[in-house]
Amino acid sequence: MRPALARHGLLRLFVSLMTLSTAAPHSLASVQTLPQLLAFRAASTPDGAAYRAFDAASQTWSQLSWAQAQQRVDTWARALAALQLPPAARVAILLPNGLNALCADQSTLATGCVPVPLHAIDNPGSIAYILADCEASVLVVEHAAQWEKIRSVGTAFPALRAVVVTDAETLAPAAAAQDAPAVGTLAQWLAGAAAQADVALPPPPGPQDLAAIVYTSGTTGKPKGVMLTHHNVISDVKAVLERIAPTADDVFLSFLPLSHTFERTGGYYLPMASGSCVAYARSVSQLAEDLKTVQPTVLVSVPRIYERIHAKLLETLSGSPWKMQLFEAAQAKGWARFCAAQGLPAPAQEGSAAGGGWMAALPWPVLRALVAKPLLAQFGGRVRVAVSGGAPLSPTIAKCFLGLGLPLVQGYGMTETTPVVSVNALHDNDPASVGRALPGVEVRIGENRELQVRGPIVMKGYWKRPEDTARTVDAEGWLGTGDQADIVDGRIYIKGRIKEIIVTSTGEKVPPGDLELALLADPLLEQAFVVGENRPFIACVAVVNADEWNRLAADLGLDAQDAASLNHASVHRAVLARIEKNTASFPRYAVPRTVHLTLTPWTIENTFMTPTLKLKRNNLMAHFAAAIEGMYQQKPGAR
Repeated sequence: MRPALARHGLLRLFVSLMTLSTAAPHSLASVQTLPQLLAFRAASTPDGAAYRAFDAASQTWSQLSWAQAQQRVDTWARALAALQLPPAARVAILLPNGLNALCADQSTLATGCVPVPLHAIDNPGSIAYILADCEASVLVVEHAAQWEKIRSVGTAFPALRAVVVTDAETLAPAAAAQDAPAVGTLAQWLAGAAAQADVALPPPPGPQDLAAIVYTSGTTGKPKGVMLTHHNVISDVKAVLERIAPTADDVFLSFLPLSHTFERTGGYYLPMASGSCVAYARSVSQLAEDLKTVQPTVLVSVPRIYERIHAKLLETLSGSPWKMQLFEAAQAKGWARFCAAQGLPAPAQEGSAAGGGWMAALPWPVLRALVAKPLLAQFGGRVRVAVSGGAPLSPTIAKCFLGLGLPLVQGYGMTETTPVVSVNALHDNDPASVGRALPGVEVRIGENRELQVRGPIVMKGYWKRPEDTARTVDAEGWLGTGDQADIVDGRIYIKGRIKEIIVTSTGEKVPPGDLELALLADPLLEQAFVVGENRPFIACVAVVNADEWNRLAADLGLDAQDAASLNHASVHRAVLARIEKNTASFPRYAVPRTVHLTLTPWTIENTFMTPTLKLKRNNLMAHFAAAIEGMYQQKPGAR
């Protein structure tokens, strides 16, 4: 018995030593892994406000301190440890932003396992593919119905041992009766762990261990799993802190999916490092109300949110010429002030309309009070920095919000770079660029003007795809982004995607992304994609806003309910005139000369958008093949 006891004692000593290794670091500089980051924060500011979430039962916002957050994570970690999963087992997380998502992610990391964040709005087939590809051992979902839809796809999940349902008191008999994987509620799972209070946690992860496998959206094929290490994530967080410096007094509003690397780094781990509070928005549909209630000081968002607010603003102003003129005067004067403060070239004035006519003579304090202040109130009135990333920001949107006083900075990155490569600073903000590379990150321009990145933020590789990894990251560690760029005085200017350049039959090269951004500045157009590869000119397919369409149809004397009206010749002429106005800065050959309109939005469900809201161009091209062919069979503008 003595040898066995000795082994048992050594094991307990080993576990104790491993537990000590996760003790809170004394400084942020010494943090090397994500479990250490949470431990550091809970020890540094245990009573500080960490998370806020809306309680539907009481209809109030509840708050959690950092010490309380750590306690919750510890409870989840014991439950996960009780499953005795193999080292570095994958735990798939299909949850909306909230405390459960936080606990699932942090407990997975604490037990040395690897989180695989899933898009909550992705389709069951795509989720099933990812579960099988990453060989997930555990799946955490919000509703049992989600698991049933995934299971009904018919994909085999031989590695899947448990499914945990967070928002359910009881399960359907069929789900509960499954042998493999075992399906149970969160309450059952945590209660079972409480009965094993002495369960030892597995060894914590090291800096080079995986902190996540994040699957890319797959715009042209099956999604690829990007392997990000703890060193990748911690390096990016520390570098961002040197450019965007939140404090313990800041409040973030989290509404981008935590399955998106941009939100994970910028809206989750960054505030943990700074001790800022994160409030979880109830939903995107309630975002406008949550902004006013929470009054965030830091916003991390994609351009689409700013675009929606801008479109709503123009819609409100469209019924009043004098209000529109007042808005233009405030924007023009504010933009000139911004350019002067940043040392950017003074904007050229192109007539009285560009400057708001006689109202441009009004002093800035008056314009600020009448226009800028009410607009900023839509964001809660306290924003001191708003970050835009994940996609290019339209110059029209940037000029509007920066001119009216929203401290908006644009950044650049990709999942493969954890993701932030560069970002503007409040005092060094050129909205035409995506800022300067973060400290410790190298950038250069390679062949075909491709932006290349090297540094501690570059991924370990693609999960089970060494060939794809080798094609993306060379032997010297330089990652090819696939984006064309210029680097001028240290600032990075993105010019477009290499693979998405349209080459017309006349030899002209047109980057569709920039053009589509310009088109979406018009509130009439909700979504747009342009075509023209090997064609004589550029054409456009667009989804129109229903309210704007009703107004346009009435102006043209057409029946908005008649589907044929949407592609009436007079409608096309009106839309093309608006397009020409919004693309005035583009070469003539890049301006769409024909258009096809639809009222049906492109969504993830109808397979035209990825979960990160990028266009699936191949699917759109196939669906609209007949309409596209029809546009090129007729004379431009003749329809």
